[in-house]
Amino acid sequence: MAALVNVIIIVAVLVLVAGRQLQARKVDLGRRFWVLPVVLAVIALRDPKVIDHAHEGTAIALLAGSVVLVLVMGVVWGWTVRIWRAADGSVWAKGTAATIAAWSGLIAVRVGLYATGAVLHVHQSSSALLLTLGVLLLTRSLVVNWRARLLEGPQPLRPVA
Repeated sequence: MAALVNVIIIVAVLVLVAGRQLQARKVDLGRRFWVLPVVLAVIALRDPKVIDHAHEGTAIALLAGSVVLVLVMGVVWGWTVRIWRAADGSVWAKGTAATIAAWSGLIAVRVGLYATGAVLHVHQSSSALLLTLGVLLLTRSLVVNWRARLLEGPQPLRPVA
């Protein structure tokens, strides 16, 4: 049952994130962008089957490699987003054709990782995918927020009351 819930969560998050990426959205630097990725990671890490204990070393190496790859893909994804300042001074972001290419590349990498695991007879739970999805979203959000802060420029000092 937990696997079905994870799949539903993964699909819902992907639909939400993919749909929002291609729309122009105001970047809210005060928003807690890290909450959803942390929740996804916590849900994933609660599953004792996140690692195939019959092939523990290989499963850990495959998961670690997967996390490193999604870290790289998250950085790439974050750099594909167009960021600009509107006339009112607000900062906006919108995915580009390169964002779609990054998503396509990510899907190809995920399929390759699952194929590698299958060849090595390592069972890969949906929790591993959920964990890497959390890492991906956190990395992308960190890059976009960092870029938006650079565009926003230094903040003026405020007097302490």
